[in-house]
Amino acid sequence: MRVAIIGGGPAGLYLGTLLKLADPRHQVTVVERNRPNDTFGWGVVFSDQTLENFRSADPVSHQRISDSFAHWDDIDVHFKGQVVTSGGHGFCGIARRELLNILQLRCIDLGVDLQFQAEVAPDAVFQDPLFREADLVVAADGINSRIRDAFAPQFGPDLERRSNKFIWLGTKQKFDAFTFVFKQTEHGWFWVHAYRFDKDTSTFIVETSEETWRRAGLDAMERDQGIAMMERLFAEHLGGHRLMSNANHLRGSAWLNFTRVSNKSWRHGRIVLMGDAAHTAHFSIGSGTKLAMEDAISLARHLGRTPDLDEALPAYEAERRVEVLRLQSAARNSTEWFEHVDRYLGLEPEQFAYSLLTRSQRVSHENLRKRDASYLSNVERWFAGKAGATELAGPPMFQPFTLRGLTLPNRVVVSPMAMYSAVDGVPGDFHLVHLGARAMGGAGLVFTEMTCIAPEARITPACAGLYTDAQAAAWKRIVDFVHAGTPAKIAVQLGHAGRKGSTRVGWEGYDEPLLEGNWPLLAPSPIPYGAQNQTPAAMTRADMDRVRDQFVAATKRAVAAGFDLLELHMAHGYLLSSFITPVSNQRQDEYGSTLENRLRFPLEVFDAVRAAWPKDKPMSVRLSATDWVPGGIDGDQAVEIARLFKARGCDLIDVSAGQTSREAKPVYGRMFQTPFSDRIRNEAGIATMAVGNITEFDQVNGILAAGRADLCALARPHLSDPHWTLRAAAEQGFKGQPWPQPYLAGKEQIERQLRRGAEQGPV
Repeated sequence: MRVAIIGGGPAGLYLGTLLKLADPRHQVTVVERNRPNDTFGWGVVFSDQTLENFRSADPVSHQRISDSFAHWDDIDVHFKGQVVTSGGHGFCGIARRELLNILQLRCIDLGVDLQFQAEVAPDAVFQDPLFREADLVVAADGINSRIRDAFAPQFGPDLERRSNKFIWLGTKQKFDAFTFVFKQTEHGWFWVHAYRFDKDTSTFIVETSEETWRRAGLDAMERDQGIAMMERLFAEHLGGHRLMSNANHLRGSAWLNFTRVSNKSWRHGRIVLMGDAAHTAHFSIGSGTKLAMEDAISLARHLGRTPDLDEALPAYEAERRVEVLRLQSAARNSTEWFEHVDRYLGLEPEQFAYSLLTRSQRVSHENLRKRDASYLSNVERWFAGKAGATELAGPPMFQPFTLRGLTLPNRVVVSPMAMYSAVDGVPGDFHLVHLGARAMGGAGLVFTEMTCIAPEARITPACAGLYTDAQAAAWKRIVDFVHAGTPAKIAVQLGHAGRKGSTRVGWEGYDEPLLEGNWPLLAPSPIPYGAQNQTPAAMTRADMDRVRDQFVAATKRAVAAGFDLLELHMAHGYLLSSFITPVSNQRQDEYGSTLENRLRFPLEVFDAVRAAWPKDKPMSVRLSATDWVPGGIDGDQAVEIARLFKARGCDLIDVSAGQTSREAKPVYGRMFQTPFSDRIRNEAGIATMAVGNITEFDQVNGILAAGRADLCALARPHLSDPHWTLRAAAEQGFKGQPWPQPYLAGKEQIERQLRRGAEQGPV
């Protein structure tokens, strides 16, 4: 096979090596426009797992690369005068020029034809005999790939310019850990990503927001002026050493914006993309060269299996897309953390560092324990101390949490879940067993389902209510059981279905109207939830007065029932939510149009309920932090909404998302709503509860320790396992979680099983 590779970076050189190893008869040519040792950047970072991939592909180049590595295990985070160190991360650095030199020599050893300072005209690529006669043309020509751009209609490139500015420098200062330094200036914050890649040289990347960059005047400075400014700023960390740049090809200041590259397709005929031409991943997770070289491994393997390009190239792309998308997702999380670092500057150094370490969601709480148990123990002791725990040891999920006069025994919450099992709004034995079992199962707080304030406020005929004395008495029976038999607290969620009312129970058709017996609906505007749903009446001021008073009456019954916390449901497109979002509120009076007007009635209801609810008991509000609809509520507005409720006396935001429109296009995934909680908590300065596909105790501990939420609500996991919290305590070896005395024999059994499994080890 004749293969022409455009681009003499690590991807192109490594592919040439692997193709010749697979079959020495392959005619492989690598064409590079620059000189052999011209490169941008200083060091390259690989993880231990990446090195194992290289060992399997080519032991010789792996050994040569390994011999040139600088190894480190620690990550140091310098923040607010403190240094937080976490170990066990297992990374290696190598000079980019040294890596290129190793790969070039390996190619020469194997007979790869290397052509440097050779320009390839993209629009005439196949007029050159080398490419015209090649069986395969590989575009490995980097982030600014001229080949990709020349065939843009076929590849469909998507180039996303990120907002932060960065400059890639080097220094003779030797960092023995991967080092992050955050420095506040009169212009804003700057931070450094630094790591050593050989015996006496380190990479030193400075990053900042574009606003800070401009305020500092860096946009008007030449390169050397800007570098001198960074030397002064980080002098105490440079130990008298200078900062160096090898970006001679860049004009002006040499500051860049990272570009995220993706493509609809990686192949067109006999041309295939590889490395940065196909995809990029932000330098903050150090994976660009890793991805490129692993592309080479995959492409060489598939070409070795079949010479049929119509089979090999799609197989290569399908295999690599999965890993690339996974890494790009993690890289996006990491990029966004740095783009919004202002959000976390109020955290204490211990939590700030933990948030930094777990920013990409590739490193979890328990993963940190495996890497450095001592470090994680320090984090857990710090977290427990901030929680005011008398027993300092233990995971974050088992630390108490206090709102006003209410202290929860732990941070696990049974999320509000519609059960559709009430008769005339009265909760019965099912609700007693359902909620009682989950309270006995160890959760710190148990929520009722959305409890409706009037018959016409129900979602379905089987929804629970709190608009009669009989309903209040039934709820008091459940509340008394929880208080008498468990350490858990119990919350009531009050709501009005609005335009999403008068529907069937969930298992008969979610949000589908009743076949008969429908009741009239209310909403801010006469817009049905869907074509199949009835059109609601636009609320008059008299309607608003009546509904507000119904909320107050239900609140007074909740007080009599003894609930510990009251939540107003203002999410998911129900009545109060439908006032907030422009998707359903198209009024032109004082209750519509602007956000201030759309919040007028929900805030009025909140104020009335807050006045009727005991001052020493907390209140929360459930919000949809995004509509996932163009023109709907977004993150910026969600933060502003949370601020307004905080100012009125709200103690906690229950952060959900979506379900306000049938047109929504949600983005699902593990913990998919937690980023909204993170933003609201750390920008609005109010306690939050995260919810949404949180399924594992490892996730709960990570969310809490990073300051992304103060409580974690789990729905489906509690449906399948009422004792989820007790099991989580046993699996983590936490002795401080109380068990119901009749269940102690079960506790002993699960602990024996866990000990036996640990002794036997993995099968």
